Amino acid sequence: MARVKVALPTTYSLTVQLPVRITDLNYGNHLGNDALLSLLHEARVQFLQHLGLREVDPATGQGVIMADVAIEYKGEAFYGDVLHVQLAATDVQKYGFDVVYWVKNQEGREIARAKTGMLLFDYTTRKLRPMAADLAGILHSAAQA
Repeated sequence: MARVKVALPTTYSLTVQLPVRITDLNYGNHLGNDALLSLLHEARVQFLQHLGLREVDPATGQGVIMADVAIEYKGEAFYGDVLHVQLAATDVQKYGFDVVYWVKNQEGREIARAKTGMLLFDYTTRKLRPMAADLAGILHSAAQA
């Protein structure tokens, strides 16, 4: 069976630290896959804010929407661990971009690699929208940081 492989960039724009909470554990007493996706969401919001962006601008209804996600699990995380999530923007295109996440615990042990495909979306018209030149510039700069 083919396995998901997430390619990691050489540089990252931001590292976010997030604790593993008791509610993030599953019946195996380690970080659950659903909780990891929620933590990646939190990291992405902080990443976008770092770039001066928002997932949704309530004034204009413009934002981003997740088109796909790939997660490659590498190790277990437990209650009390602090995840260090490195983030980078990659594959900037006309209608979207990818966010790549490299997740390690406080000891540097790899927990996961992930990628989310983000599309530019107008929440008012419910349609995709092309990327503005200034946004493309921000993302390209972040991709090369």
